[in-house]
Amino acid sequence: MFCNQCGTPLQPDFNVCPKCGQAVAKSAALAALPQNQLERHLRTLGILWMIVGVLFIFPSIFLLGLGGFAHFPFSGADEMTRTLGPIFLSVLGFSFLIVAAGGVCVGWGLMQRAPWARIAAIVLGILALFHFPVGTALGIYTLWVLLSHDAGSQYQRMVRTA
Repeated sequence: MFCNQCGTPLQPDFNVCPKCGQAVAKSAALAALPQNQLERHLRTLGILWMIVGVLFIFPSIFLLGLGGFAHFPFSGADEMTRTLGPIFLSVLGFSFLIVAAGGVCVGWGLMQRAPWARIAAIVLGILALFHFPVGTALGIYTLWVLLSHDAGSQYQRMVRTA
């Protein structure tokens, strides 16, 4: 159980919060269940974002490497293709690298209860909706966990107690 006023962990037999003096209501035991459920979902969500981030590293490395050697496949093409081909592949690879780093950082932040991680995960969850089917599923799960009823205040309470 946690204090509704300050978020301090409480023992089941406490009638008053030892930190702020707030009276502990009997409904505080019921409030602890959604927080534990949110905490369990945050761990799963953090792991999933880290996995997605690691999986995005592989195409990023491939595209960055291909961008460095793209003049070989485009040797028979015109001058514009030989010039813009490697640039396009490098930009695409760098974009994948940014998504990979974002996924790993957001996953780590959610697992560590970082104050910035909830908002960053919501933004990445919205962007992931457009990557059917796995990204869409992860985006829906992210938004369901982080935008559910009272998730913002519960997350802030967990940040304060962490």
